Amino acid sequence: MTFVDDEPEWDEEAADAMVGAVVLIGITTRRPEGDEQTQMHGVIQSLDPHNGVEIILSGQREGESYRLPPDLDAFERAAPGEYRLRSTGEVVVDPDFVTSWTVEAPPN
Repeated sequence: MTFVDDEPEWDEEAADAMVGAVVLIGITTRRPEGDEQTQMHGVIQSLDPHNGVEIILSGQREGESYRLPPDLDAFERAAPGEYRLRSTGEVVVDPDFVTSWTVEAPPN
């Protein structure tokens, strides 16, 4: 998957500093029948201005990878503490970053 439309400005130094960081991800998918929320967590494997941010997932999705668009501004430093994923009950302690995304589902 390549993200090419409206690419945000890229900061290579900031991207390099994020490799190896633990991130907590929240995704809301908007559907006509109601929103669906997904939470997951993992370690940032690579960041690329054209191919996005690759995360190697942990916990119940161990071994899977997930790719997000290359928007470094969407990643915020996480406050220290325990974060509980509603859908799985998993607890993530002191992640480095949190990121939230909203996706419009295509019509059926």
